[in-house]
Amino acid sequence: MPNIKSSKKSVKTDARQTVANNDYTARVKNSIKRCEKAIKDNDKELANKELKTVIANIDKACSKGIVKKNTCARQKSRLNKKVKEMSK
Repeated sequence: MPNIKSSKKSVKTDARQTVANNDYTARVKNSIKRCEKAIKDNDKELANKELKTVIANIDKACSKGIVKKNTCARQKSRLNKKVKEMSK
């Protein structure tokens, strides 16, 4: 446990921020799983709907600095490609 007052405060704020970051990360991972499940089940309508939520969640996590920019672009590109291939 830190002795300095500002260090004590930063321990508390770090804990709160870690919880928030884990929430964003879980949201991204779960939405990707739901989208891939819709693709696997060959449900075009649900896959397109889930793709929109995935992209929104990934962009939000990227803007918060939780996921790197290129990782976001790669994930969105791969999912978009899978959805488009499914519609053929």
